[in-house]
Amino acid sequence: MSNLINELQKELTPEVNLPDFKAGSTITVHYKIKEGNKERVQQFQGVVIQRKGSGATETFTVRKMSGNIGVERIFPISSPFIDKIDINKVGAVRRARIYYFRERRGKSARIREKRQA
Repeated sequence: MSNLINELQKELTPEVNLPDFKAGSTITVHYKIKEGNKERVQQFQGVVIQRKGSGATETFTVRKMSGNIGVERIFPISSPFIDKIDINKVGAVRRARIYYFRERRGKSARIREKRQA
């Protein structure tokens, strides 16, 4: 039964070509927003805390600091409102979900950058 559901999801979901990013990466998500009859692209730049799910239901969470307040936003991978994603830094973290990052402030909130070989 679940095989049939997976096959249908593959057929019906449009193919998204987003860059490879993982938890710890700093990315900029260009997101389309409709206000009345106008449409504009808003940028949300922050650190990826997690990627969750698979296939059409996959999501990723991005956290940024707005002043002194942490703001998190969950984006579906297959969203038609995502215009593009830019990878600013590739972070070197040891786990897939970096929830401990929420409690960090100042220098302890830095993430090492992965070296490009």
